[in-house]
Amino acid sequence: MELILKNDVPNLGFKDDIVSVKNGYGRNYLIPQGFAVLATPSAKKVLAENIKQREFKEKKEIEEANKIAKKLLNLEITISAKSGNGGKLFGSISNSDLSEKLSNLGFDFDKKIIKVQGGTVKRIGTYNASLRLHRNVIQEFSFEVVKEED
Repeated sequence: MELILKNDVPNLGFKDDIVSVKNGYGRNYLIPQGFAVLATPSAKKVLAENIKQREFKEKKEIEEANKIAKKLLNLEITISAKSGNGGKLFGSISNSDLSEKLSNLGFDFDKKIIKVQGGTVKRIGTYNASLRLHRNVIQEFSFEVVKEED
């Protein structure tokens, strides 16, 4: 079943992508939730016209995303967490913790666009994460997890 996505869907595609999914997934989840519409020939023509009109606006969005990406490269992110012997954390650090830390530093990102490489962090050390600022701009950055002082 071919569908046109109306919103970004994680692990499937971005808004206005034409994707091919199994019938049940499209019919029972994507279409009723409003995430997609059927990719009929007339819908494809409308999509092509919308994409053509939006190209200029998208160039500005990409420029803004690149500016934010450059700012992120110069940023040193340190997250303090409680840990036990051997540097093992009590709990873990995930994309929501990174999102919170970035918002404290003046960057307001949704936790869904942040992806910590390797999943969650469970030990003290330096780790990498990626931030999807735009469908064409993905910025990788590093952060450090340190032991919280008592």
